[in-house]
Amino acid sequence: MINIVNKKDCCGCSACAQRCPKQCISMRADNEGFLYPIVDTATCIDCGLCEKVCPVINQAEPQLPLKVYAAYNKNEEVRMQSSSGGIFTILAEETIKKGGVVFGVKFNEDWMPEFDYTETIEGITPFRGSKYVQAIVGNAYKEAERFLKSGREVLFSGTPCQIAGLKKYLQKEYDKLVTVDIICHGVPSPKVWDMYLKETCSKLLKTIPDRKNSVVSANGGEYKSCIEAISFRSKITGWKKFSFLLKLNFSNYDGKNTGVFAETLDKNAFMHAFLSDTILRPSCHACPAKQGKSHSDITIADFWGINIVDPAFDDDKGCGVIFINTTKGETSYPTSRTVYKEKNFDEVIAYNSAYYQSSKPHPNRKKFFKGLNDCTELSSYIPKMQKRTFRSRITNKLKRFVKAILQKTGLSK
Repeated sequence: MINIVNKKDCCGCSACAQRCPKQCISMRADNEGFLYPIVDTATCIDCGLCEKVCPVINQAEPQLPLKVYAAYNKNEEVRMQSSSGGIFTILAEETIKKGGVVFGVKFNEDWMPEFDYTETIEGITPFRGSKYVQAIVGNAYKEAERFLKSGREVLFSGTPCQIAGLKKYLQKEYDKLVTVDIICHGVPSPKVWDMYLKETCSKLLKTIPDRKNSVVSANGGEYKSCIEAISFRSKITGWKKFSFLLKLNFSNYDGKNTGVFAETLDKNAFMHAFLSDTILRPSCHACPAKQGKSHSDITIADFWGINIVDPAFDDDKGCGVIFINTTKGETSYPTSRTVYKEKNFDEVIAYNSAYYQSSKPHPNRKKFFKGLNDCTELSSYIPKMQKRTFRSRITNKLKRFVKAILQKTGLSK
């Protein structure tokens, strides 16, 4: 029986819930907004399948990629609509052309990321772009297994722990399954995301003079109906200095068609909380799938550092790094549709430490979630919680001092 004693030991992949033959495991949100398995002990038969498919309990061995590329999509329009180089779209389109099925993450009607699948080229578009919130897996593994057993090609994309969860759930290799993961910094709290979205939209709606005294409902129905699109990684200010963009429709209030809210990375409160490791899932600080342990066929990510490694290849429109991890991954990557150059693995991970290193929790993480329910304005609460503690400031100063001494003595480079 799966029993989560320490929350860092559950990545929320839901493999256990989907594999349970008695369906006695449900995924429920805790006070931080993350989903965890809850077992109905009255119907559990202690078969042990839930533990057998857990990617945290049964971690795979690290694996190095066979090849590494810097690459981007030749289609400029797709590339600009993507978070980095537009590589996922190519892989997905190739699968659809072969009569296959593509699994990815899109926003649901509540603007929460969740897994879904498509069998059409048009259906790929909602999967495009990074979504910095932990996605609801639902029954995606079951659906993928159903297609694979019927002989269909399947491309399944997700975070490393989600791919590891899929692999453990299936318990066998399928020739027609291609798995694609990302270099993951960590997954933020859905609860914080929902609070941020509601607050931001509410403030914008209140600026409209003729709202006819409309009030944002308790369940957020009004603000959700106004949202047309969300981009965590808009390139309106460039790829490296990306912006958070929110597109709203105010036509019901002021007769205008749309309104656009955009904030650069350095000003957006939610992105600050995410990148400072304040609102990540506990398991992200002890990730079970770093260093290629997901055993995905292909890993795609932003090629941070390309401006240093190969300045001529960087035009600030988005450059991806592609790790070809298996021979299946190599045959699945259509190089003819990309501009690409082979790169050295070590020079890539030098600027992409998230490939092998878990994020360290912010010193104020516990304090942040403890006071979250009582905060009246998230946009001011987040910056307040970002302030380093006295202890952490002293620790950082000591580290810099020791490093300086070592450099002067020639003991460190």
